[in-house]
Amino acid sequence: MTNIEWTARSLAHVWHPCTQMQDHAGGDAANIPLIPIAKAEGVWLEDYEGRRYLDGVSSWWTNIFGHRHPHIVASLKDQLDTLDHVIFAGFTHQPAVELAERLVKLAPPGLDRCFFADNGSAAVEVALKMSFHYWRNVGKPQKTRYIALTGGYHGETLGALAVGHTGLYRDTYASLLLQPIHVPSPDCYERPAGESWEDYTRRRFADMEAVLAQHAHEACAVILEPLVQCAGGMRMYHPIYLSMLREACDRHGVHLIADEIAVGFGRTGKMFACNWAPQKTGPNGITPDFMCLSKGITSGTLPLAVTLTRDAIYQAFYDEYRAGKAFLHSHSYTGNPLACRAALATLDVFEKQDWMARVRLLGQFLWSATASLRSHRYVAEVRQQGLILAVELARRPQTREAFPAAERRGLRAYRHALATHKDFGVLLRPLGDILYFMPPYVIEPREVEAMARIACEAIDYATQDD
Repeated sequence: MTNIEWTARSLAHVWHPCTQMQDHAGGDAANIPLIPIAKAEGVWLEDYEGRRYLDGVSSWWTNIFGHRHPHIVASLKDQLDTLDHVIFAGFTHQPAVELAERLVKLAPPGLDRCFFADNGSAAVEVALKMSFHYWRNVGKPQKTRYIALTGGYHGETLGALAVGHTGLYRDTYASLLLQPIHVPSPDCYERPAGESWEDYTRRRFADMEAVLAQHAHEACAVILEPLVQCAGGMRMYHPIYLSMLREACDRHGVHLIADEIAVGFGRTGKMFACNWAPQKTGPNGITPDFMCLSKGITSGTLPLAVTLTRDAIYQAFYDEYRAGKAFLHSHSYTGNPLACRAALATLDVFEKQDWMARVRLLGQFLWSATASLRSHRYVAEVRQQGLILAVELARRPQTREAFPAAERRGLRAYRHALATHKDFGVLLRPLGDILYFMPPYVIEPREVEAMARIACEAIDYATQDD
C-alpha cells in the first residue's frame, strides 16, 4: 500500500497524541503531514514509498540506541519463547528480579527498591502517592502538598499533570487538579547578560528556600526534572541547584523526587542527571528519595517505567495487612517480562563500551555543527546539555521577544526539514518555536552534520519574512 492509502486509513479511525487532528487534514499552510512508517533501523525511519527520515528526536526521546538494535531484538525474541506476561501481584520472574538488581547497582547510592509501571506518567504518579502515603504512615498526615518548578512537565495523568506547569497541557484541566506550590524555575534562559549559569542558578535558589521554609510542615515532596525541563522548552539550569535542593530538603524534612524520565540513561552525558550535582567532598552526585525512569530504559522497544526509592521509605509500608499501610497501587502490565528483558538488553549495550564518552563527544560535534545558529538574527539562544541541544527562535533575540504563536515558525521549520531535501528528511519535532536535537547515541558524525545542515536550512526558511 502507498503512503496516501495508509494515511487515509489512519485518519479514518486513529486519534493521535499531542495533536490537533485538523492539522493533518490538509488544505492550508498549517497542515502537518501524517507520515506512515513501514520500517526502521538505527537512526533511520522509512515510509511505504522508500523515503527515509533521520530520527533527530529519538522518537520522543526513547530510542537511545537506535531502532531495532540487534542485541535488544534478539533478547526479545528469546524472551518470547519462554514467558510473555504474568500477573505481578503474588508472582515474580527472572527478568524483573535481574532488572531490579542491576538498576539498584546503577542508580545513585541508597535507592534500593524498585516499583515497576509502564510509562513515565505512571512512574511519577507512583512517586507522588508513595511520598504522600509515607508521611501518613509515619504519623504526619498534614503533609499533603507538593512543590514543583514553573516550566516543568511530568506527564499527562492527573497527578503528574498537576505538578507540571506548562499551560498548554495543564490549563484545560486545572479544575480537576491538585494545587501544588510552584516555585520560579532556575531556567538560565532568563539570566541577565553577563551573569553565569551557576551564579544565576544559585540566586534563583532563594525562591525555593523561601517556599520550603514556609511550607515544609505541609509539603510531601519537591519534584523536578534534573538539569533540563524538557517538554517545557528544553530549558536548562546549572547542577548546583540539585546540590542545594538536596541539602534543603534534608534540612526541612521534605522528600525529593527526581523525574529522570527524559534525561536518564546517559542523555546528559552521565548515566543520570543527578550524577552531575557538585559536592564539596566526595564524588559528585545526589541521591533523591524517589527517581522516576522510563523512555530510554528499553531503548524505545516496549513501554516500561520504574520508580526507585529508599529502603527506609519501603519500611514505612511494611507491616501486617490489618495495619492498612500497604501500597495498593497496581498496573496490569507491571513488571512485564518482555519489557524487563528489553531493559536488561539495553543495560547490556551500555556495558559494551563507554557510551557516556561517546555522548559527550557527539555533543561536542553537534555544538560545532550548529555554530552558525549562534549568530543567526532570529536565534535567541542555543543551549546544550550532553546530547540535548535546543535552538530558541525569537523575533528580537536581544530582548527575548517571541514570534507571535499563531505564526508557528517552529512548525514551518519542521515541515521544511521533513520534505525539502531530495534524498531524505529530518525529524525535528519542535516545542513551539524551540527546535531541538535529541538523536540516538548510535548516530554517526556524518549524520550529525547532515541533520544540523538541514536544520539550519529549515530555520532560515522558517524565519524569513512572509
